Amino acid sequence: MSIVEQTRLHVSKNTEAKKKSRFGQFFTPERTAVFMAGLFPDSSGRCRLLDAGAGIGSLSAAFLDRWLSGNFHFQSVGLDAFEIDSNLHPYLSKTLEKYNNHNDFSAMIRGEDFIHAAVESLSADLFSESLVHYTHAILNPPYKKINSHSVHRLALRRVGIETVNLYSAFVALAVAQSARGGQIVAIIPRSFCNGPYYRPFRDFILRYTAIRHIHLFESRTQAFKDDEVLQENIIIRLERGGQQGLVKVSTSTDDSFTNLTIHEHPFERIVFPDDPERFIYIPASSEKNAIESSPAIRYTLADLGIKVATGPVVDFRLRKYLRDMPGPGTVPLLYPGHLSNSGTRWPIEGMKKPNAIEYNADTEKWLYPSGFYCVVRRFSSKEEKRRIVAHVVDPTAFGDVSVLGFENHLNLFHENKRGLPQALAHGLAVFLNTTAVDENFRRFNGHTQVNATDLRLMRYPSRDTLIELGEWATGRGELTQAMIDAKLETLAE
Repeated sequence: MSIVEQTRLHVSKNTEAKKKSRFGQFFTPERTAVFMAGLFPDSSGRCRLLDAGAGIGSLSAAFLDRWLSGNFHFQSVGLDAFEIDSNLHPYLSKTLEKYNNHNDFSAMIRGEDFIHAAVESLSADLFSESLVHYTHAILNPPYKKINSHSVHRLALRRVGIETVNLYSAFVALAVAQSARGGQIVAIIPRSFCNGPYYRPFRDFILRYTAIRHIHLFESRTQAFKDDEVLQENIIIRLERGGQQGLVKVSTSTDDSFTNLTIHEHPFERIVFPDDPERFIYIPASSEKNAIESSPAIRYTLADLGIKVATGPVVDFRLRKYLRDMPGPGTVPLLYPGHLSNSGTRWPIEGMKKPNAIEYNADTEKWLYPSGFYCVVRRFSSKEEKRRIVAHVVDPTAFGDVSVLGFENHLNLFHENKRGLPQALAHGLAVFLNTTAVDENFRRFNGHTQVNATDLRLMRYPSRDTLIELGEWATGRGELTQAMIDAKLETLAE
């Protein structure tokens, strides 16, 4: 184990969780740093290297070690290492010390806020210091949300960058501050690949860079296991101003990289040409699954006359109307716990969540008419086998009630806020529970959350095909995974 890695483990172990959270600070393990440094193509000339959020210098050290071993052919390397936590500067200085005896190396440890320094440089303020145009950037940026009125958010808007997290802000600024042809390698959460909040960041990346390589860790827990980080992470290499071509996609279970697999994909498999949201997909293999390859699975929910919404009952906001068990003046309130493979179980005595909600003038706008609905849980647990889990809500489970409540942890498919035809609800559930749908969803969604927006942007079979699928399903009792996967294959042919 290197001295830098020993230092990382020591500092990480002795840094309070509150401080890590305040700075969004998680140090890069040595094996990951070496892998990241290895993604850069060989280069010559003068290297101007950026390490923003440098920590103790693990990434810089991996990059410089590769240079000194002869795998880069730079005439010189000049490093800007930004680290706002002054307590880390002695460790960072110690890491860089061994490279200082090389006449062709220079380093500057910068204690200022990288966002403000880069924004001032890019906006060309009269009295601001301009940063160099970097040829290389290697980043493990901080992970922390930034609200819409924060000083960071307002600063970023000055240079046309709109984003919601420090990590995406750092990457966008590294791109903006790079020279044409500059190479950026970053380890970042996968959350930017989908969802409306990161749409401006995706637009920025796709406008100004070419995606050259994406590495996916199959385990959510292993990339920063010493810090117990459960966010799914990727490593991405971008080229400023590059012409987009094939994209290398590699995967490994963890940061040992022992089972590394690499495939090349056309860019059309990474960002679909007809996708208005510009989701970034990460194919797990070189083979197209049934969802990608089938011309029969190409309809939007709008084409089908179906809508999807998040369950509108937010329990803590309507707490005074919730009841543990049904009684006079109440109607069923459904949580994920009421739904299982065997059907809807309601009410459940002793359940930690309420089973009912009062039906009155204050609550009626949050309720749906009784009927058949296809519902999908919004959250999956870490490392769960399936990301998408769909069920059918059968109104006969509730007796003679006129309306139903759907709690906020459910997404529901409906027709203009009314139930679906029975066969259509069952057909939707069967389709969504196929392995191919789950695999396809994982290609762009790295969260534990399944948003209504994600479900809305997926492609589906035709309405008639879904009804046919529902009729097939209701006549066969309990369905196995093999049965529904085999049925989808016949639809996709």
